[in-house]
Amino acid sequence: MDQNNEEQILNQRIAGVEAFFTNELTQLGNQAVKKGLISGHGYHGGNYEILCNGQIFLLSPEDAHSYLKNLVEKHQK
Repeated sequence: MDQNNEEQILNQRIAGVEAFFTNELTQLGNQAVKKGLISGHGYHGGNYEILCNGQIFLLSPEDAHSYLKNLVEKHQK
């Protein structure tokens, strides 16, 4: 396998992981909104924005994922 093919395969795998992560982050945000834990969420300028109690929090996507995952898990019914 030549280097171009290896790079393409690696880039496809990275894109797949990023898409999975983004989808999971969106699902966690949607769950938190549905439970009334936050009022909104989404990407903003490379960071992830969480709206809560009239305040805006800008976090890295990784930090937002951890925060939302913990928040949703703490409030499972």
